[in-house]
Amino acid sequence: MSKRSKIQKVIMGIATISYVAAIICGVVAGYLSDGTSSPLLSTMMASVVFFAGTGIVLQVISSTSLPKLNAERQRS
Repeated sequence: MSKRSKIQKVIMGIATISYVAAIICGVVAGYLSDGTSSPLLSTMMASVVFFAGTGIVLQVISSTSLPKLNAERQRS
């Protein structure tokens, strides 16, 4: 496993916070679902999708080996 930079560790922390926020919003949405279509319920469900997607993207960014992304130039 390659060494992670400091910013990648911070990004992984933010991804974890996003996952927790998605779980909290999902619990609140489950609590608010009483069979009616409430604007607050749809807002919570949209927040679940947003935070889960953000967490996935940030987790992928933090686990990528960034130093190996440099393109090598061929000299002729």
